[in-house]
Amino acid sequence: MSEASPESILAHLGPGESALFRCDFNQWYLPEQPSLALLVAAWRCPDSKALSVVLSDQPDCMTNAGELSKGPCSRQELQELAEAWQAPLLDLSRTLLLEPVAIAKPWGREIWYTGMEARGLSAVTDGRYSIPLAWLLGLLPEQLMGMAESGDKAAVSGPRAPNLLKILDPLPEPVYGDLYFELHEQKREVYVVTHVDHDAWPEGVGGIRYGFDPALRAGFADEAGFRDAYLRAVGDYRALRVELDTLIDALRLRDGVGLNEPVPAEQTRAWQAELPSGLCAREVALRAKMDAFTRMKPLRVGDVVKVPLLMPHALQHGVRAVEFQTPVYERKILSFAQKVLTQGHWDSADAVAIMAPDPEEDDNLELLGDDGLIRREQIVRFQDFEVQRVILQPRALWRLPTSTTYSLMMLVQGNVEIGELRLEPEQAVFLPARCATSVVASVSPQPSVLLLSRPPA
Repeated sequence: MSEASPESILAHLGPGESALFRCDFNQWYLPEQPSLALLVAAWRCPDSKALSVVLSDQPDCMTNAGELSKGPCSRQELQELAEAWQAPLLDLSRTLLLEPVAIAKPWGREIWYTGMEARGLSAVTDGRYSIPLAWLLGLLPEQLMGMAESGDKAAVSGPRAPNLLKILDPLPEPVYGDLYFELHEQKREVYVVTHVDHDAWPEGVGGIRYGFDPALRAGFADEAGFRDAYLRAVGDYRALRVELDTLIDALRLRDGVGLNEPVPAEQTRAWQAELPSGLCAREVALRAKMDAFTRMKPLRVGDVVKVPLLMPHALQHGVRAVEFQTPVYERKILSFAQKVLTQGHWDSADAVAIMAPDPEEDDNLELLGDDGLIRREQIVRFQDFEVQRVILQPRALWRLPTSTTYSLMMLVQGNVEIGELRLEPEQAVFLPARCATSVVASVSPQPSVLLLSRPPA
């Protein structure tokens, strides 16, 4: 194995040249960063100089690599190798289709498009085969992720995760489908509502618990009194929650279910029905007392929620949303109406001490342009990333802006074509830095709606 990095080896490939090598890949997205042996095959197009790659972690794949490593080859030879390896052939100058992974939650599930950690790895795919997105980003961080317009070299000093793109898919049942009431000190989030369950919300208006009731707060002599009263209400509910969860844990063990294993809401309801009715009635009363302190913000399809740092929030049952967020895992849980499976405690006191209880009311989006066929709106511009919404009328053509950094794009309505890719709603793509200019064509009879995210220029 060469001591040169994979990125260095591939950067020196001339037009029409190929490379085939093994590398010890550091799985930087896992806690102990274990090494993984990867096979890398690559070819640079003689005309466009675009780089195509095939990756595999199967040790026997090297035996069918043919003549690839002996000199110039063709894309057809690389395609044949990809078929033999049962791995995708990826043109890194073009849009890459993302393959999401579903992560079970007590309240439903998250669907990760760019997630990369021990709980799950999203992938890139050619429609038949797929590999983890993290492999590509770890091998070729500069080529794929790029750098900010400022030329900040720290942006490409090693593997790093892109902004996290995911769908929040809560259950439609009240309580069981409500997310944690939590806040973040570092992680910035923005939600775009894509569906409101009609059975859960017959009027089509769902909600998110977002900050606190200003009228209730005004009834206290000072801010400290309000926070103390809220924390007492949370503490009363938490004590009963622990008692109930201990009883449910005994039922989990009886039924052979792991103590921290996500289960369907039907199972949780069945266990709850076995609990003493008096405890369940107290739970309802104490939860109502605690939740009365909070504010419920109404949500409809298409609404945008910008979650600032330190703002307590909890998306409610039956409200499906696309989420873009900073790729860091940190949160402080104020409360939750079920057992928290990923940690053994709440962070109520610490969270109440630092929370920003006043909601931001500016829901207006900045209009970036509208020529009648293409409308572009700035959803959010955080320090870490920005998100735009692009609405294409039928048959409209939109040329994707070139960028020195990567971009993420998801279709939420309609149908579009990007080169050879045809996207359906809730499909998403990764656009490598400086990728070839692409044209997005709206090919549905209704307007097509896209969300575009990238690091700020």
